[in-house]
Amino acid sequence: MVSGPAATTRAGFVALAGRPNVGKSTLVNGLVGRKVAIVSDKPQTTRRAIRGVATAADHQLVLVDLPGVQRPRDALTERMQRRVESEVADSDAVLFVVNGAQGIGPGDRFISTILRRTDVPVVLAVNKIDRLDRAHTLSTLAEAAELDLAEDVFPISARTGEGMGPLREHLATLMPEGPFLFPPEDRSDQPEDVILAELIREQVLRRTFQEVPHSVEVKVDEIDGRGDVTIVRALVWVEAESQKGILIGSGGRMIKAVGTAARKELERELGGRVHLELSVRVRRGWRGDESLLDRLGIE
Repeated sequence: MVSGPAATTRAGFVALAGRPNVGKSTLVNGLVGRKVAIVSDKPQTTRRAIRGVATAADHQLVLVDLPGVQRPRDALTERMQRRVESEVADSDAVLFVVNGAQGIGPGDRFISTILRRTDVPVVLAVNKIDRLDRAHTLSTLAEAAELDLAEDVFPISARTGEGMGPLREHLATLMPEGPFLFPPEDRSDQPEDVILAELIREQVLRRTFQEVPHSVEVKVDEIDGRGDVTIVRALVWVEAESQKGILIGSGGRMIKAVGTAARKELERELGGRVHLELSVRVRRGWRGDESLLDRLGIE
């Protein structure tokens, strides 16, 4: 019996570019089909280049959720900006995401000037159209087209899934032919301790305000499986005693609320019961500490 020709597969890297808070992390999670990047409305939510792996029968998209493009202010944001530029240059396509609910602004035009200098094909997605009526959607799509970055502009809602199918199909056509880069069952390239630390940080971001979210980092020190319970011990770093007080809260109520919510996320990720131990420490100026950023894996 003569078998037919092997099916052609495509696989490659898609870098997501855009201003902070345009919905890139929600978009990555939607394409992957599970949570691989944390979501928050706070700036600097995404600090690392998080890779999510979206696999179908004939293609695999390795989605790189990049930090939002912004003017660097310290060693942390300088590293974030360098990572954006290097990931864009090394990708097979760039997905430039704009916030349809806000329209095209100076930040979007600034990013578009950066992307025009690359040889990488750019796809433009207008996100959050679920918040717009038809007239505003058409107006924002026209504004996006005037950026003159891509032939096609895709209106989408990463939150509801509207328009995600055509966008994914188009991205797949831009990937080079070749074998899958990750096993089909993989959904992310992040180490387990980083994934768990990010899930904890997400709960801090959801409950704190002003400078606290920007000043918080989480490091998982230990993951210890004992029977049917996984013990996770993590350090939560802040930059000032006042921030530590806010994060712990009166009578420990804030850190308890963070821990309860984070434990549920960790149990969902690990598929079993979790005992979570959180310790809050002050590390002054950690965002400018190059050696600490190295240890945290923020390149």
